Amino acid sequence: MGSGKKTWTAALLATAVLAITAACGGEGAGGEVKLRFSYWGSDARQKMTQEAIKKFEAKNPGIDVEEEFSDFGSYYESLATKVASDQTPDVITIEIRGLREYADRGTLADLSSTVTTADIDGKVLATGAIDGKQFAIPTGVNAWSLVVDPKAMKDAGQNLPDDTAWTWEEYVGLAAKVTARTGGKVYGTQQAFNPAFLQIFAAQRGESLYDGNKLGVSPGTLKAWWAVHQNLIRTKGSPDAAKTAELSALGEDKSLFATRNGAMGMWWSNQLGSINKASGGKEVELLRMPKAQGATTGGMFLQPAMFYTASSKSAHAAEAAKFIDFMVNDPEAGAIILSDRGLPASTKVLAAVRDKLPNADKKTLDFLDEIKGELMDSPAAPPKHASAIEDILKRYTNEVLFGRMTPDNAAQKLITEANALIAG
Repeated sequence: MGSGKKTWTAALLATAVLAITAACGGEGAGGEVKLRFSYWGSDARQKMTQEAIKKFEAKNPGIDVEEEFSDFGSYYESLATKVASDQTPDVITIEIRGLREYADRGTLADLSSTVTTADIDGKVLATGAIDGKQFAIPTGVNAWSLVVDPKAMKDAGQNLPDDTAWTWEEYVGLAAKVTARTGGKVYGTQQAFNPAFLQIFAAQRGESLYDGNKLGVSPGTLKAWWAVHQNLIRTKGSPDAAKTAELSALGEDKSLFATRNGAMGMWWSNQLGSINKASGGKEVELLRMPKAQGATTGGMFLQPAMFYTASSKSAHAAEAAKFIDFMVNDPEAGAIILSDRGLPASTKVLAAVRDKLPNADKKTLDFLDEIKGELMDSPAAPPKHASAIEDILKRYTNEVLFGRMTPDNAAQKLITEANALIAG
């Protein structure tokens, strides 16, 4: 049995090594370390990311970064499959809504002592920490904001609002006037159902989107939020329920701005450039969100556009951390990526690339500088399964807007379903 068993054991060992290196990086034929890096986005993002990877590889000739790129629609399903089959990439891009889920599974490594974070705002950095461990490093920041087309407003005979003091009632009224004055050729606004919108709306009423492992919004706040949507449709300040639902599933390249049929809408601030481009080069602006009557806070906040994380099972933890450090902290990487992943989280990188930013991004930066004293603290990572909340919110919102459910019934059912999901 001696020699035969030794040969069999060696074969098993070789198979195990191959399985491990396939799952989390490995070594190439030339002995270089191979890192697998997963991310989503547009063709433009892929092109600039490839350029940044080449720059990193030139600085680190012993490391080969293999990208695993997909569109956003299929990204998380693909990632979940890889993790479940022990094929977790070494470096993983993730949003805040999925952070706790992957961290609690033990998928992510603690990057506290391996990635430099001295130049990242402490409150923003804290959004990537759970139970004292820094599982995620912010790529860049943005804020959920109101976007307005000043020319469309002027053509409709309307002045831009005083966004330091305007209310939801004034927002609905202004949208209705734009639609009426243009004979319906331009709608006052395009509606949005993003949880960030509800989070801001709830904060103005003294509530939060989450309270531990349950929703923090009351039925009354949900009904008030839906009333804003219903009033926009009723006054024709926005398209009807069917068109609104259709638009909510489309990106900015198919928005009312893109077809030049809208004067306002809500988006993340780092999307200002793509909205400008989609609208044929029209110069759109950012405004503060409207407020509830008597609100003591506007409820707006900075949120990382996304995070870089590393696999806890990576065979090349040090190299994975080095790549993340490069993408976040190296001015040369920043000069390539600019604001594609949000305005750079590193103040050092932001200062280095500020003059290179496109005009739309400079506007975004000026806007965030203007409102920074009004912003609430960045929210912590939401509970597990929070990534499904947006779909639940959109589903019940459609039930209300199409008249298939009363707001009272929809609010109770939404809260029950969401709480059952995130408590598990």
